[in-house]
Amino acid sequence: MVKTVATKPKENFISKAIQFLREVKVELKKVAWPSRKQTFGSTLVVIILVTIIAFFLGAVDIGLSSLVKLVLR
Repeated sequence: MVKTVATKPKENFISKAIQFLREVKVELKKVAWPSRKQTFGSTLVVIILVTIIAFFLGAVDIGLSSLVKLVLR
């Protein structure tokens, strides 16, 4: 007794890619993009925070390396 399995016609890679890109285009139209002012403000906040964290981590690194040097002497 042999069972046959009904197979769906395979969509090729190109048609799937084209469908995906169409769906991406539709979804991107729904996005609420930030204004130039909001983007600038957010970027400025990120740059300032990254700078502060970099200085903090640099100070901690210098402090810990000095502590290790003192302990190893």
